[in-house]
Amino acid sequence: MVNEKDKRNRFISINRKAKYNYHINDKYEAGVILLGSEVKSLRMGHGNLAESYAQEEDGEIWIRNFHISDYQPATIVKHEPERPRKLLLKKKEIGKILGAIKKQGMTIIPLSIYFNNRGIAKIEIGIAKGKKLYDKRQDIKSRDWQKNKARILRAKNN
Repeated sequence: MVNEKDKRNRFISINRKAKYNYHINDKYEAGVILLGSEVKSLRMGHGNLAESYAQEEDGEIWIRNFHISDYQPATIVKHEPERPRKLLLKKKEIGKILGAIKKQGMTIIPLSIYFNNRGIAKIEIGIAKGKKLYDKRQDIKSRDWQKNKARILRAKNN
């Protein structure tokens, strides 16, 4: 019998700047090739997607600048914290992603990393296009208006 807590994904790191800096069109869930010490470090919550990005290399997609801190109890096999890591996607998904990148000038942005309900590390990537400064200002304006509207409605109901 599995309880509700086990069904949910356990997020390790979320790229909060991604939605601020990019218009995200499509999202994909990808596996990632990790070493044992990297998995243990991620289970302790020591991963950072802040400056990471993904790019195509030889028909495969690799994530770069994804920082996973050293796992201290590991003695012999230590990993390099920001080494490139290969993403595991189906060929059809890779084709769609690469087509969007080449034709429409999009980019691949890592959105979050988490452990799914089976305990496997997954990365959510998004196909995105960069926002202009005026788009960012408009997003801030609409978010502030939503907060004020909720505050007014709450005050009116009380």
